[in-house]
Amino acid sequence: MLVVVAAQLAQAQTLTILHNFTGGGDGEHPYAGVTLDRGGNLYGTTYEGGTGAGTVYELTHEGSGWTLNVLSSFAGGGANPYAGVIFGPNGTLYGTTSRTSVDGGSGTVYNLSPSPTVCKTSLCPWTETLLYVFTGSGNGISPGLGDVTFDQAGNIYDTTFDGGNGYGIVYGLTPSGSGWTENIIHSFGYGDGAYPYSRVILDNVGNLYGTTWGGGSNGDGTVFELTFSGTGWTHTVLYSFQSASDGGNPYAGLIFDSSGNLYGATSSGGSGGGGTVFKLTPSNNGTWTYSLIYNFTGTTDCGPQNSLVMNEAGNLYGTTYCDGANNIGNVFKLTPSGSGWTYTSLHDFAGGSDGEIPFCSVAFDSSGNLYGTTVTGGSQGAGTLWEITP
Repeated sequence: MLVVVAAQLAQAQTLTILHNFTGGGDGEHPYAGVTLDRGGNLYGTTYEGGTGAGTVYELTHEGSGWTLNVLSSFAGGGANPYAGVIFGPNGTLYGTTSRTSVDGGSGTVYNLSPSPTVCKTSLCPWTETLLYVFTGSGNGISPGLGDVTFDQAGNIYDTTFDGGNGYGIVYGLTPSGSGWTENIIHSFGYGDGAYPYSRVILDNVGNLYGTTWGGGSNGDGTVFELTFSGTGWTHTVLYSFQSASDGGNPYAGLIFDSSGNLYGATSSGGSGGGGTVFKLTPSNNGTWTYSLIYNFTGTTDCGPQNSLVMNEAGNLYGTTYCDGANNIGNVFKLTPSGSGWTYTSLHDFAGGSDGEIPFCSVAFDSSGNLYGTTVTGGSQGAGTLWEITP
């Protein structure tokens, strides 16, 4: 019965391409997913295109269709964003780039704000402000796939997958006068983790949680916690992956459920070889217990590349990079049941018109529709932005 129900759910999904990136002014290769505003408009980034080093775009409803407006084309500051954009406390957009366009190195943190005057044309660029420029190995190199995180005081937290001691850092940015000041929260040393590609998240008392792709006791990645005290931050490895049945090499970050459990995904390992979805449950003595939720079938590094999303019913959603029926990625759902979790593939990308190779997290609108991107494919081969309706 579970197999029949899953098949019916999969057939009920409809994928629609909202935009085919052309590789020109609108950008190409969107690694990141999208962020929605209250009006249902979509915001995201492309790694290349525009003036050559990527774009930030907005997709808005126009009648029965959608219109893409390029808010910024990276040229003189940041370049090549892997990460998407989020709305900060002041209602403007924040993001990171993996490089700086002037010297090809290090990366930036930036803010985009709409023009203070009313826009009278269909193309309405926003004003880009560089909040911080990474200058070299000591203060981090190349922010990765995850969005930045704000705390209640307006400080920014994120990771770089290189720099520090050579294995990446977790950093904080604090508003300081007319600028921002960087604080190195933790520099990884391989034994405690290496190469954090995704974001960090905050619990309700201000502790940070994240993943590293490599390092740890087995070299296959970690889940870590950073706890703040009056004298600084303390790093703790909550779990070290073994690239066995538990999975290994997590690119994806973490999410909390309402009970304080952590969920994440690995790109490799598991019994199927294509990565895993896992859960970490806290105990009263400060330890965390690992539970396997699902094994993907595929090859190394084909599992989820970005964080999962959980809806109000407790269902998990995500994408795989090159798992799925056609080995070029899919969108999936995991539904909790009394005896475990039921897997449903909502869409298996076929290549060509529907796109291929999704790196993104998915996003929901108020009606339960899902949105995301593919890095390549589509009518122009430069990637797609899609919607799945139940």
